[in-house]
Amino acid sequence: MKILTTAKKVVDVELTIHVENGAIVEDGLQYVINAWDENAVEASVQLKENNGAETTLVSIGSGDNTDMIRKCYAMGIDNGIHIDDPALEKADSFVFAKVLQKVYEAGEYDLVITGKQAQDTDSGQTGIILAECLGIACVSNVIAIEIIDDGKIKVSRLGDMGTEIVEVVLPAVITVSDSINEPRLPAMRGIMMAKKKKIQVMDLAGLGTSYDEVGGGSLKSEVIEFMESEKRQGGQKFEGDAAEITAKVVDLLVNEAKVF
Repeated sequence: MKILTTAKKVVDVELTIHVENGAIVEDGLQYVINAWDENAVEASVQLKENNGAETTLVSIGSGDNTDMIRKCYAMGIDNGIHIDDPALEKADSFVFAKVLQKVYEAGEYDLVITGKQAQDTDSGQTGIILAECLGIACVSNVIAIEIIDDGKIKVSRLGDMGTEIVEVVLPAVITVSDSINEPRLPAMRGIMMAKKKKIQVMDLAGLGTSYDEVGGGSLKSEVIEFMESEKRQGGQKFEGDAAEITAKVVDLLVNEAKVF
């Protein structure tokens, strides 16, 4: 089985992010692998370890994506592809999906595993659009994967009414939830070996396509501006006798907040 996994570089959301004039202030920002993509990498490596799958990671972005790809190598990914083309700087989910389609078609993969969404946009569309472009099955929000045979897998997904069990004929695309696993911390040996591994780097021309061909000339969506979330007023803190506090809180809820 050949597995293609995706990884996106995103701003570290654990840091304080500032916005000025509708744009994110870049000074002091740090970038990390998208959390859901890290779960996808871990899922792929587990399938490699338990079922002998061959794993390939693809990342779209600028030159500093290399460190992220090497981290995925250290986690256990076999091969790395870096699509580095300035034309993709403002690409949307549809464009990313069309680029990934070209990668998929060049590699003849059996399974594509992506994170269900990205921390920067929370769009959650790329994997699903990719499956539609390829005309293959897609299951989203997956929390477990089981190999049945070379042509089928069984996955569990979080649905609206609970956990759903789906049998999927390959090839297919699945997008994984962060509930599927706990990504491993790379061991020192893996980190050292990852430094020596080759990464296949190419632009759109090297991939046999162009920005217009992947939909860049007519973007389906565009980020117009960023806005900081509204700051909420701090709540009241009560200390003292439990009975007195309870009476005071109930009075405020009834007469001030009017929730009863």
